[in-house]
Amino acid sequence: MSAVDGPLAPITNGSSRMNGSALNGKGDTNGDLHDGISEPAPAKPISFDPEVFRSFLASLLPPLFGASPEELESIFDEDFHERASRFAPEGGGVIYVVKKKDEQESEDAPPSYSYKITPTLTYDPSHVTTLAIIKRGPVLDSTFPMSTQLHILNLFGSDETPYESLHAVISGAMKPYFEAFVGARGGGKDGDSKMGIPVTKKKFAELELSLLHLQQNVEIPETHLIIHPIIQRTVEQALQQGHRPNISDLPPKLLNDSTFLNTLQNHVNQWIKSIQTVTRLTRDVSSGTASQEINFWLSLEHALEGIEVQLRSDEVTMVMEALRNAKRFRATVSFVADTGLKDAMDKVHKYNQLMKDFPLNELLSATDLDKIQEAVVLIFLHMNRKLKLSPYPVNRVLPLAEAISRDFNDALLRVLTSTRLLYTPYETFERLLSQTIAIFRTWDDHVKEFTNTAREVTRKRNEKFIPIKVVSAHAKVQDRIRYLRDWRKQHEQLAVMTAPTKGLSGAGNEIGGMDMEAEVKEAYEVMKRIDVLDVTTEGNEIWMTAENAYNERVARVENQIIARLRDRLGTARNANEMFRVFSKFNALFVRPKIRGAIQEYQTQLIDSVKEDIKRLHEKFKTQYRFSEAYHMSQMRDLPPISGAIIWARQIDRQLQAYMKRVEDVLGKGWELYAEGQKLQSESTAFRKKLDVRPVYEAWLHDINRRDMGVGGRLFEIVRLRGGGYQLAVNFDPQIITLFKEVRNLLWQNFQVPHAITNMAKDAKRVYPHAVSLMETVRTYGQTLDLVEHNKGIEWLVAEYRNEAQRMVTRGMNIRWDYFVNQYDTARYVSGDGVRDNKHIQFVRELASVVSILQDKTNNVIDLYKDIQRSVEDLSTCPYTPEAFRDLLSKIQTAIDRLNLEGYANLDHWVAELDERIESILLQRVTHVIQLFCNEFERADDDGRREPVTIASKRRDKRAKNDKSTDGALVLAPIIHEIRIQNQVIFLDPPIEHARAIWVHQLHEWLGTVCRLKRIQSSRYEIGLQMQGHTATDVTYTSLLTRFPDTTLEKPFSLIEQKVQSLKQYVAKWLQFQSLWDLETEYVFNRLGDSLANWQQLLTEIKKARSTFDTTETQKPFGVCVIDYEQVQARVNAKYDAWQRDILSRYGVKLGNAMKEMHAAILKARNELEHHSIEGLVGGVPRRF
Repeated sequence: MSAVDGPLAPITNGSSRMNGSALNGKGDTNGDLHDGISEPAPAKPISFDPEVFRSFLASLLPPLFGASPEELESIFDEDFHERASRFAPEGGGVIYVVKKKDEQESEDAPPSYSYKITPTLTYDPSHVTTLAIIKRGPVLDSTFPMSTQLHILNLFGSDETPYESLHAVISGAMKPYFEAFVGARGGGKDGDSKMGIPVTKKKFAELELSLLHLQQNVEIPETHLIIHPIIQRTVEQALQQGHRPNISDLPPKLLNDSTFLNTLQNHVNQWIKSIQTVTRLTRDVSSGTASQEINFWLSLEHALEGIEVQLRSDEVTMVMEALRNAKRFRATVSFVADTGLKDAMDKVHKYNQLMKDFPLNELLSATDLDKIQEAVVLIFLHMNRKLKLSPYPVNRVLPLAEAISRDFNDALLRVLTSTRLLYTPYETFERLLSQTIAIFRTWDDHVKEFTNTAREVTRKRNEKFIPIKVVSAHAKVQDRIRYLRDWRKQHEQLAVMTAPTKGLSGAGNEIGGMDMEAEVKEAYEVMKRIDVLDVTTEGNEIWMTAENAYNERVARVENQIIARLRDRLGTARNANEMFRVFSKFNALFVRPKIRGAIQEYQTQLIDSVKEDIKRLHEKFKTQYRFSEAYHMSQMRDLPPISGAIIWARQIDRQLQAYMKRVEDVLGKGWELYAEGQKLQSESTAFRKKLDVRPVYEAWLHDINRRDMGVGGRLFEIVRLRGGGYQLAVNFDPQIITLFKEVRNLLWQNFQVPHAITNMAKDAKRVYPHAVSLMETVRTYGQTLDLVEHNKGIEWLVAEYRNEAQRMVTRGMNIRWDYFVNQYDTARYVSGDGVRDNKHIQFVRELASVVSILQDKTNNVIDLYKDIQRSVEDLSTCPYTPEAFRDLLSKIQTAIDRLNLEGYANLDHWVAELDERIESILLQRVTHVIQLFCNEFERADDDGRREPVTIASKRRDKRAKNDKSTDGALVLAPIIHEIRIQNQVIFLDPPIEHARAIWVHQLHEWLGTVCRLKRIQSSRYEIGLQMQGHTATDVTYTSLLTRFPDTTLEKPFSLIEQKVQSLKQYVAKWLQFQSLWDLETEYVFNRLGDSLANWQQLLTEIKKARSTFDTTETQKPFGVCVIDYEQVQARVNAKYDAWQRDILSRYGVKLGNAMKEMHAAILKARNELEHHSIEGLVGGVPRRF
């Protein structure tokens, strides 16, 4: 009875509970509250008055035990106070009050009972009633009522077993109380799972089920073999002496004593009868439950094992040896055969192959529908598997399955009844019943499999034929649930359509003055009052009565709906509006009365469907190839034959949808009408045209006629029409189409011949590689075209192109057969380190190499284009160091990126690029030199000029249109002043300064290009950096040595010419220094008295005066200006002084000369006048 403590433990209340250590430090139960407590002030013990407990029991026990207070006085003996005082402080204690029936000397005497209190519980058949008194808290307090501190539990007795009482306590009190508490708490399913509530429910169900099984078990009679006392003593003595008992231990006289031997033989006969009672025990499997059948065979095996153990005992062995020694062979030889123990053990052992580990408890303890479904699956899997191993008769396993069906029915009813189906929302109701129907379907599927297994087992065992059929006990419940589901669905449809949101409720009020929504609810209330799952005769009658009452109320609602529906159909303007009305109220057409009211619109709807079918005819006649579906199929990668078949089947499905539309609206049997027959015949004829079988067979014929296969070399060389050759993949595209056709046809459930399927499988195996190769070859060709169109990158991608060509050369000897044959061997190799064969690796390597070639080519083309743009910009960019450096920096960055990415032949390519850049820069430098020279060569006729802008002075047409070129180059003129200081004339700055400035400016313009850093291909090469380079290798200074003619010499010669012209002009001004350096007397002495010299000097003075005697203050020389404003006045004044002096002196000289000449002439005149003229006339004639 100790098992009772387990289920009673949960009854104790956990509130205000204290453990033993709270009462004493050691946690013992001796009631000493001070032991082990280390506090200096021990707690005061709680006092308890036993008289309060005594009065409580004196009031409680008489009605429960049916005894008078005087009869119960034996409980309150002198030890009661001690027991009560010990019970009160003990934590979680319990005491038991037992009513025991006393033994009677005579049967006629009235029964008498005794009563006692005990702290421990024992079981005895004489116990009539046992009352368990359980404390709710750790201690009892006599100041509070005992009823609030104690649990009272009545454990009934005087039964054969306590199973009935315990089952009643669990199923009637504990389990409902727990479920009521959980339900009132309102926790969600997830929260319950986290708290372990479903597990606890399952444990309660299992405990309840176990107690029920214990009640239902068939008791197997225990067999005890009778042993002769002499044999018993002899065996005990032999065992005490430590040797194996033998008949030699018996007195020899007894071995020949016929009386003794007859007694032993009688005992053996009794053994046979008692063993036969067990071995011949059987039960009717059709009666009782499945658990009783299972427990019967398990218990029978246990009983037979017990008998077998007794038969192997020393006592039985000695009895059999004694009988054999006395030649009583009749009792010994046939003993085993007479008992039938061996056969029974063998049969029971084989039967229990089915019974052991039978998962029936999963079904019986299931608490929800999911558990029930899982249990059904487990049960039938176990039965189907074990029935093939166990010889358990088929004529017994069928009733066993029916018994399981009864348990299955009970489990379903237990779960479904607890949910109150009609009170649940429709979504929950539908979910539960759908799940229930799915469970029924699972049961039917497994029963079908079970019956097939039973037939197979019957055929193998050659047993007598019996009908293999399982009569399900849940058939009525299954029919009721299906009917209930349909009924609730129709009701919900009616309730939804009569709701205010559908507009029918208001219409009903207008027509008939009835609130349809309320009427439907009232009708449903009638059904909610009954048990809808009661399928007994009485339950069926109640169901029919309630359903008739429901139908009466609903009929009035249907009449209102019919009136409204006919009004809407009557006002419909075309068939589409009718179909919209039908689609809106289609949920109501399941009701026969409403369905019959709309049949008059049959003709109109048939005409509408005819029009739709006619449009399908037109669609079909346009042919698949000219339809939009054909182009869509190509986009979806559907081959032509499969696309045509799918297209035809789509039209067929649309035709069926139109037919189904008419059937849904007009009801079943619509094709029996005259118009319906015609429509049916037209649709049938059209469907014959939509038959895709001829298309499929024509395709099969075409494939069989062709010689298609996967073979040959991997690559082929194709001659192009325009000349030349091209690499291509030797793979027939029709093979790819075949593979896709077969795949889609198999999806369409066509039976493709095995040979074509194998061919398609071969194509499928190599298809990924073929597509990869074709894509790789196409990419390779496109990449080579890119290289061809970009000649400048050939050197850079030469290494990657050579690698791709090596791979192509390697693949020229590979054949497709290698892929087909070696693919299968590789796919079944086990292990993690599976590697593809070399041919598949080749495809991947080729794709990788070509992909790298493509990436490198695209990358280098982008960089090459950037470099080209930068190089082209060098010829048009502004002539500034920043512009050139930016462009060269971009070029160098691109070259560095090429170097980092490892392009081959970069040195050679960069060298060629550098030569091109040099030629462009050389042109720029030559042009700049020409500009410089033009400035020095240009004649300056405009006088004083503004600063010169070189870009505005370009003569070539290209430079005039380029606004950005050389716009920042300015050649400003240099101003030299002629000064006089300390009577010394000098040029400031000197002419050599102008030469230096012009040369420096020329150098600056040339340095704009020559100082630029050259592009390098090896900036990331450590070895080259360590070798070092000269300055000429780093910059473009060497361009100055690249001029083909005297271009570079010309500006320097022009500078020298300009300097000479300046010197000549300045020399004239410097000559005026003599105006201050010369002495007048020295000049006069030099001139002497020669008037011609004086005249010449005056002429030269007048001519030299034009140098400074002007209104201008500057003398321009193109890029240089001589400013003489500062000395002009002083030189002019000095010059005037000199001119006056010389002129005055010249006047004196001239006057003196004139005087002398006049005197000479006068003298000569006088002399002439004194000569006679006659002497002259006679003389020789003279010629003048």
